[in-house]
Amino acid sequence: MTKKFLYVVYKITFPNGKIYIGKDIGYDGHTIRYFGTWNHHAVEADFTKEELKDFTIRREILFESGDKKEVGRREMELIVEQQANNPDVGYNPTPKFKG
Repeated sequence: MTKKFLYVVYKITFPNGKIYIGKDIGYDGHTIRYFGTWNHHAVEADFTKEELKDFTIRREILFESGDKKEVGRREMELIVEQQANNPDVGYNPTPKFKG
């Protein structure tokens, strides 16, 4: 029996405590293999080469729905609520942080 989420908003937490919040509204719904489209250059810049050799990230499902529009709306709300768009807190480039 397969356990399947429909569409989700997820949070990735990196070893430095910074976060990225994204959504997965793929053709077939959410997949365990999807870890978002975060800017790998920005993430890599925050770690030494040595730290990148043993790198663990955590992915949490924050919200689930069968409605793609609702997932998109909730993604933006969570980015702002958790300040994932604040460069000191997270890696989301949008919406623009107004600190």
